[in-house]
Amino acid sequence: MKDMNIFETKNITRYPRLDTVLMVEDFIKKFDGEYRKRALWEHLPKKMMYQTFSVIIDYLIYSRKISVDSVGKIGWIYYPQLARKYYNRKDLRWKK
Repeated sequence: MKDMNIFETKNITRYPRLDTVLMVEDFIKKFDGEYRKRALWEHLPKKMMYQTFSVIIDYLIYSRKISVDSVGKIGWIYYPQLARKYYNRKDLRWKK
């Protein structure tokens, strides 16, 4: 898989701190599907460099926590409890 080294191949000068990543995650959850990437960066409660923000967005896409729709708006898609609920339902199983 060539995507496994997504962060090693880029020339990253600033790595985000955990509290910054969590702040971006919470903001995306709160405003799910309302902003495109640039507008999301401009409306964050705490300012950061755009390159750092891009690293966070790349990480969240790679970890399958967010997605980008056809218009470019970013939405939160990581709901493990809901996925587990549907996974455990017998009526949603593949028939053999």
